[in-house]
Amino acid sequence: MGDVDRTAPVLVTGGSGFVGSHLVLRLLERGYRVHATVRSTADSPKTRPLSAMRDRFPGRLDLFAADLLVEGSFDEAARGCATVFHVASPFLMPEKIKDGRRDVVEPALLGTRNVLGSIERTPTVRRLVFTSTVGAIFGDYVDVLETMTDQVLTEEYVNTTSTVANNPYHYAKTVAEQAAWEAAKAQDRWRMVALNPGLVLGPSLTPASESGSLFLLEELFKGYFFYGAPDFSFTTVDVRDVADAHIAAAENEDAHGRYILAAETMSSFHDMARVLRTAHPRDLRLPRTRLPHWPVRLLGPAFGLTQDYIRKHLGIRFRVDNSRSRTELGVTYRPFEETILDHHRAWRTPTG
Repeated sequence: MGDVDRTAPVLVTGGSGFVGSHLVLRLLERGYRVHATVRSTADSPKTRPLSAMRDRFPGRLDLFAADLLVEGSFDEAARGCATVFHVASPFLMPEKIKDGRRDVVEPALLGTRNVLGSIERTPTVRRLVFTSTVGAIFGDYVDVLETMTDQVLTEEYVNTTSTVANNPYHYAKTVAEQAAWEAAKAQDRWRMVALNPGLVLGPSLTPASESGSLFLLEELFKGYFFYGAPDFSFTTVDVRDVADAHIAAAENEDAHGRYILAAETMSSFHDMARVLRTAHPRDLRLPRTRLPHWPVRLLGPAFGLTQDYIRKHLGIRFRVDNSRSRTELGVTYRPFEETILDHHRAWRTPTG
């Protein structure tokens, strides 16, 4: 790791979000001065944890109101910053998206362009750490099986199958990341690193998060699958590991390109339930068996899952090559069991 100037502030967009709040805390703990953007600086359950951090680290955290869709909105927050962590972007599960372009594509793409515009107008910025997703690498699970060498997920691929109509979140993150790469290559003042996490899990520092990962696990916790766990699996990563990886990407002068942040093996709903039952054996809401595929195919559409989505995801697992994040960023991944139990504990005792 190179010598990093911690006298210059750093900017975190989306500071009150699931990942953003953990990143702000980690930066403060490492001695950084942090500028964090939020939708509104007014006191609210969403901003209260950041206000507590500001009290805990006096003079080191400043909050700025910024809107992803408003040009110039990030200029004030970026002023004087050496590094920009662009974390802000909505993550909604497919059933929560009513209008793909309005709900996810415009905030992701226009938001990224507006942050890039602020970077261009801020001569002190030297590095952009861009929070992307594994969904910018593949559109559907079947893509990994059909197009990737040895059916292993690696950073070299780019999602070419998602559209506004089909998997708009993955499409939004793909076009946003590519727009950032184009801007980075068009100049030589600042350099960019992209982080591509899987499903981000772990304890939330802020309440009422709209993160799709929290919504997805809540369905499991509330007993929606008590009759049996559907055979869907996910690439997973702990939110605290994601935050640490962001800082490593900023501090390591040799960091470049994209870094997958995810465990090598995928985890299913059944895997998650099995871990939770070790701590809560009497919780009848947790499924004890895997659900056969045929009921999912039959009933899935009633729960917002199309037959096309089911065909391209149900029962599919693949391996993840996370070697770049481990060797170049020094990420040591927490055990999956620790992440799930901490995630569940935070859900049972919500913040705020």
